[in-house]
Amino acid sequence: MQETVAEAIKDTSPFFTNDTIVFGILMVSLGLIFYTSSKKKGFWKVFYSVVPALFMAYLIPALFTTFGIIAPEWNSVSDTGVVTEGGSSLYYIASRYLLPAALVLMTLSIDLRAVFNLGPKALIMFLTGTVGIIIGGPIAILLIGYFSPETLATPELPAAVAGEFNDVWRGLSTLSGSWIGGGANQTAMLEVYHYNQKIYGGMVFVDIVIANIWMAIILIGIGKSAKIDKWLGADTSAIEALKEKVSNYALEKERNPSLTDLMILAAIAFGTVGFAHFGAGYMSGFFTEFINGLEPGLTRNLFTFLGSSFFWMISITTIIGILLSYTKLRTYEGAGASKFGSVFIYILVASIGMKMDLMLIFDNLGLIAIGAVWMVIHAGLLILVAKLIKAPYFFLAVGSQANVGGAASAPIVASAFHPSLATVGVLLAVFGYAIGTIGAVACTFLMQLAAAG
Repeated sequence: MQETVAEAIKDTSPFFTNDTIVFGILMVSLGLIFYTSSKKKGFWKVFYSVVPALFMAYLIPALFTTFGIIAPEWNSVSDTGVVTEGGSSLYYIASRYLLPAALVLMTLSIDLRAVFNLGPKALIMFLTGTVGIIIGGPIAILLIGYFSPETLATPELPAAVAGEFNDVWRGLSTLSGSWIGGGANQTAMLEVYHYNQKIYGGMVFVDIVIANIWMAIILIGIGKSAKIDKWLGADTSAIEALKEKVSNYALEKERNPSLTDLMILAAIAFGTVGFAHFGAGYMSGFFTEFINGLEPGLTRNLFTFLGSSFFWMISITTIIGILLSYTKLRTYEGAGASKFGSVFIYILVASIGMKMDLMLIFDNLGLIAIGAVWMVIHAGLLILVAKLIKAPYFFLAVGSQANVGGAASAPIVASAFHPSLATVGVLLAVFGYAIGTIGAVACTFLMQLAAAG
């Protein structure tokens, strides 16, 4: 007897599906993490000397998702066989509302001249990460194809999901777009190489698993950054000078915030969010019309990122934050601007963590292996160049995340070193959007050759 669609789809509903309850669980988790990490002696002191609190803010929600307590999305099957798709809105809210609010609050006291005084190593490490992605894809295809040719074989699909463009290298092209630029570049590669969208979910899955595992490794490394910098022989004086300058300014202006201070901070943060969304709507709409007017092909897709409202939202927020840093509003750092920004960042980290089901790693081991080798090459090249030019771990971590994670996670990693450094992550991530598609096209060309070979 043939299976019905409802019978073929599993019920994947988590224990809690109400976002209000899920948000409460995430906030209690963050509260416990900060409470235990504040302990100055005993087990927790030793534990957090090895595992950063930021990593735990990512891992605990991932464990909740893995054990089915919460979930980013799910299928619900009723007794009558009706299938309903569900999902959490927490990541969307955190990335579209709390992230820009955090960025403007963390940028209020930034010294842009001091950021540029960090030198060219930040850009070098970012571009190194880009090159690592471009060459990593074809090398991964060659290695995994040698040991597991079936992984690269064009799948024979049922008629329901069949398509003309099922080649694995076409699907991997979307990963290169995501890992150099971001979501807009990923969509552009999907359009350029016409990968079968009915099986596109498998590539999204590899993207989520590998990118999140790599981010977790980077967060763990932050706790060991001093030892890593010593091994790299890195000069961190410019970074430390910037951190000290911002910290001293905050201490100089520090005060017990009044209700007026808190309301002004809220106005700055969410007024910027509102204006950024307003501006992003107009800018993305204008450029979408412009892009649609171009001839179909590579030229059109090179500019796809300009039609992304997320790109414009982050860009407008960063510009506003930098402009406000030249006004008297920068004194609100003394009222705790960057601390409130950090609260929003931790909520974003927790919402990213809940997108990761650790058991999914075993669902498609061949593609996961390609992604893992790809990321190892990216990381290896970054480590090699960092050692050669004696770049601090900060530049390695942020340069990598500006590629792989984009504007959503690069500021998270940067601010984990110090809130004043969040802008560095944003600026590099925005640059990644600009070069993401052309870099991904180069990577895909090499992957096509590797797959043919």
